[in-house]
Amino acid sequence: MFDLLQPILNGILLGGLYAVVAIGMSTMFGIVKLVNLAHGDLMILSGYLSLVLVTWLGVSPLVSLVFVIPIMFFLGFFVQGFLLNRVLGKEMEPPLLVAFGLSIILQNFLLLVFTPDARSLMTNLSVMTIPLGEKMNLPVLYLVDFLLGSLVILALYMFFRKTYMGRAIRAASDDEIAARLMGVNTRKIYAYAMGIAMMTAAVAGVLVGMTFTFYPHTGPQYLIIAMGVMIIGGLGSMKGCLAGGLILALAQLLGAHFTGPGYQLLFGYGVLLFVLGMRPQGLFGKI
Repeated sequence: MFDLLQPILNGILLGGLYAVVAIGMSTMFGIVKLVNLAHGDLMILSGYLSLVLVTWLGVSPLVSLVFVIPIMFFLGFFVQGFLLNRVLGKEMEPPLLVAFGLSIILQNFLLLVFTPDARSLMTNLSVMTIPLGEKMNLPVLYLVDFLLGSLVILALYMFFRKTYMGRAIRAASDDEIAARLMGVNTRKIYAYAMGIAMMTAAVAGVLVGMTFTFYPHTGPQYLIIAMGVMIIGGLGSMKGCLAGGLILALAQLLGAHFTGPGYQLLFGYGVLLFVLGMRPQGLFGKI
């Protein structure tokens, strides 16, 4: 039993990172009903932006978020305002194709600029642990991932509940026509929502870069993780994102503990299939 405590602890902490990876994509689906296939690549782009700042300025990756977050906000605003808004309301395929094309462009741009070499955001937190007895250690970096991920989700929840912009975004999500009749510019609201989603992706990209190595083509890997978290927790649900992240991470790490690292994805997506079979709308989703 004691041997299980370490993978359970790591799974809970990793679940916070998975949740923040998925929260931006889940937010946009809940608001615009858009599956952003470029979400993972935009997230990895923020990791590379942080890498540039760390290399040029010598700052910590966490400090680089001060610059990366506003850059990603304006990029998200531009992508939604000048690309995706033009094809909204024209069936499901055009937005998917635009997002897929953006994903391909970003991957090839990153490959051209940064080469296919593995990169990571080096930090002293990677080697720091807090002893919790003779057989357990608390990885400080995983703890930072969990705390920052939870803080991002809480901040986003409070923003949507307590601010005028957040209420306008929720109104546009609930009934676009009624929101327009009340004077809300829904297309501009969608652009702001994408900018906010990209702010969360910026945090996720930097945390992923600090925790794992990444490549120009790593984006789809995290897109799949984000979709798995969304499906388990419920599409468009914030608390579902946190629950889905915890469940997926725990399933992967416990599966790896019992059968080896090569099977952790199998166990993670086995849980995903189980949830789909028992509750297709997700744990916190609505029919």
